[in-house]
Amino acid sequence: MTKLYFVRHAHSTYTPDELNRPLSERGFSDATKVTNLLKPEGIDLVVSSPYKRAFQTVEGIAEYIHRKVEIIDDFKERTLTTVPAEDFTLAITKVWEDYHFSWEGGESNIVAQKRGVDATFDVLERFKDKNVVIGTHGNIMVLIMNFFNKQYDFTFWQNLDMPDIYKLTFEGKVLRNVERLWERL
Repeated sequence: MTKLYFVRHAHSTYTPDELNRPLSERGFSDATKVTNLLKPEGIDLVVSSPYKRAFQTVEGIAEYIHRKVEIIDDFKERTLTTVPAEDFTLAITKVWEDYHFSWEGGESNIVAQKRGVDATFDVLERFKDKNVVIGTHGNIMVLIMNFFNKQYDFTFWQNLDMPDIYKLTFEGKVLRNVERLWERL
């Protein structure tokens, strides 16, 4: 069995620079909790979105296991639009209501989901029978989970914590179990 620990990043300080937005003070505190929660899980390696807030959320567990974080671009957050949405709630609701719809310059759910699932399958193939932490983002994480089980939907995304951790257990490419770890705190 391969265990993938999807970690939605901790709270970040808002800046318009998506790539370099850092964790907030609360985010750093929660990242320490993420590390402590993952320590007993026997983690073999850590991969992350290139976004700073995702990387910073999982770098503590990488340091604990004496490994570098491997950046995997396709675990970055979905692109909703090229310019900030005037009404974020409307914009995000629309793409979840119609999986094929995208705002100008943005990714539809289908396109973003394919990117995330392809990255997931690559990790499953390269790291078979390993315990892998994946530092990522809420929307892309839920789109990946939704591919394997439709119960992980827009409502599920709306109820995620920041950070949040879901352990997905795979046999080959078949999802066998999902367990939320963040609720242990």
